[in-house]
Amino acid sequence: MTERLADGPAGIARAAGLLRAGELVAFGTETVYGLGADATNARAVASVFEAKGRPHFNPLICHYPAAEAAFANVAPSEAARRLAAAFWPGPLTMVLPRRATCPVALLTGAGLDTLAVRVPAHATALALLRATDRPVAAPSANRSGHVSPTTAAHVLDGLEGRIAAVLDSGPCPVGVESTVLDLAGPRPILLRPGGLTREAIEAVVGPIQRGRTPAAEPALRSPGMQVSHYAPALPVRLDATEATIRDALLAFGPPLPGAGAVFQLSAAADLTEAAANLFEGLRRLDADGERLGLAQIAVMRVPDTGLGLAINDRLQRAAAPRPAAHALTPER
Repeated sequence: MTERLADGPAGIARAAGLLRAGELVAFGTETVYGLGADATNARAVASVFEAKGRPHFNPLICHYPAAEAAFANVAPSEAARRLAAAFWPGPLTMVLPRRATCPVALLTGAGLDTLAVRVPAHATALALLRATDRPVAAPSANRSGHVSPTTAAHVLDGLEGRIAAVLDSGPCPVGVESTVLDLAGPRPILLRPGGLTREAIEAVVGPIQRGRTPAAEPALRSPGMQVSHYAPALPVRLDATEATIRDALLAFGPPLPGAGAVFQLSAAADLTEAAANLFEGLRRLDADGERLGLAQIAVMRVPDTGLGLAINDRLQRAAAPRPAAHALTPER
């Protein structure tokens, strides 16, 4: 049963406590309702994908109560600081390089070295973010492929019983998702039109480039969806049934014997735990491979059900040939 929390100090305190405990809470912003999770908790973030029924791990937008809180996790360019001064709080998401000290789980950013961040212009959302005192990852609070919700009732239509609570702050005044701007490269790129116009952005930072679709030419660094994105340096062998001393093994369930290094996604073969550990595992084995002189990452089979669909999607990308990157807009 999903709790429906009233807008006010008690409801906000309850919602913040649930988020800090690793639960999922939907909340209103000026754009649409977001499905919030503690962005530093990989298992909570994995639960977001599970609740939405999404077959892919796209990067999620992290929400903060103030610009400096966001910029503690990402490295802002001068353009980013100007845009934040002009439009935050507001419906603008900026994609920027992660800081080395960033506590946000790798799964939140889909394993990338960039992070999508924003400060919402909504009093209840800001109060919730301050009370939670952690970055909150929040894609739109709907089942995958459904229309983004702008009321608490819309959220419950799709997610009743799948999330802990919805904080009902009334209808969203903007009603469309935030504008997403990639500022991680040499030129700003508009990845998604939204609640802030291109003209308003260009009045602050000058001309910006429109991001191309995934089927077209690449659009520089940002959350990506090219076939081989998220690929480690070591070659990846899928559906391994045996391992040798030259293999770095990504295990799911009891590990294969004989590997030179092992990272366990989930000893209990739990798909949510495996999803939470996926990007950390790929990075760890890549580092182990370089340190130990291993030849490849051998991946044990993960079932193609539930979150296994998303895990296998990312593993297949990791194992694919590596063309140039294409841009993918973060969720919400």
